[in-house]
Amino acid sequence: MSDRPVQSAAPRELGPTSYQDFVSAEPFPLELGGELPGLTLRYETYGKLLPDKSNAILVPHALSGDHHLAGRYTPEDPKAGWWDHFIGPGKAIDTDRFFVIGVNCIGGCRGSTGPLSIDPRTGQRFGGYFPEITLGDIVRGQRLVLHHLGITKLHAIVGGSMGGMQALLWSGDYPTEVGRIAILAAGLSQSPMAIALNAASRACVETDPNFRGGHYTPGEGPDSGLAVGRMISHISYLSSAAFDQKFGRARVPGAQPKDAVFWQVENYLNHQGQAFVKRFDANSWLRITRAVDRFDLTARAAAGRLFQPAGPEVLAIGFSSDWLYPTSELRMVVAAATAVGVNAAYLEVMTDAGHDGFLLPDTGLSVRLHAFLG
Repeated sequence: MSDRPVQSAAPRELGPTSYQDFVSAEPFPLELGGELPGLTLRYETYGKLLPDKSNAILVPHALSGDHHLAGRYTPEDPKAGWWDHFIGPGKAIDTDRFFVIGVNCIGGCRGSTGPLSIDPRTGQRFGGYFPEITLGDIVRGQRLVLHHLGITKLHAIVGGSMGGMQALLWSGDYPTEVGRIAILAAGLSQSPMAIALNAASRACVETDPNFRGGHYTPGEGPDSGLAVGRMISHISYLSSAAFDQKFGRARVPGAQPKDAVFWQVENYLNHQGQAFVKRFDANSWLRITRAVDRFDLTARAAAGRLFQPAGPEVLAIGFSSDWLYPTSELRMVVAAATAVGVNAAYLEVMTDAGHDGFLLPDTGLSVRLHAFLG
């Protein structure tokens, strides 16, 4: 008789959630040189880990996400975790069956070691002295958390955007430690266009007079530059059709032609920029975007060294209107996997939402992802 819980009959909301901190006093070496003198990684878990620890699913977050995947900390919280549509009892990643883990990445600003953290060697915040990181560093940090939880093999990894890149790194670096990977809206490398957009976004931050080389006091940093940088990035998350449908040429009610904010789309982007400043640190933005820009597995894939027949199965999910990570990039992932005998499949979600499509509820996507997880 199986000790796996019976699948939920219908989706339900998670109860109150909470986070935990993994803390290591051991130095953490970095791929680009140097080390962190210790490491704290904030994480959340949902569901129950089976005695044999065979039902664990890691969900790495995207560029500006964090460990809070689903549920609310209190019933009064206005917003649930960033992937609440897909994670919970009876949902695509069913927490009645699976033990789901989210980890805030190294370099982040939501509880894990990053530029806002205190450097124990100086007693001051790292700030602009925080070292450069890679997605490989981030993955190795996740692996420490999993080993802390006693998990040596994951049932699956499901990641969108930067999270999908991390899933690919897991497949390449630790193929025997993952059963299957689902990659949404990502590719084998960061494209030149995506790098260009990130470069413009970073320039907005670095030229803000309050940036001070990264050595600003929290609350007195480059808020204007970070807000504009986020506005630039956010444009790439939506498709042209999405902008047309959401805003068209609608004007802000009561706005006059000479007003600084005249169009509804301007108002929307301003809101996105200001909201981002309230929850994200500029130094973290610089470190993480540069880590994403360095990501490139194309040579490993071309040489047949990224995927292994004994490694994880692959599901690559593209979104028809995503111009940041076009569907062709997801097809390349599948081609590289099948070329070496890996069981791999491609799913295309038809949507006008653009890159943000992986964040939005979609019944067909939920059904396919649920089936892939088994």
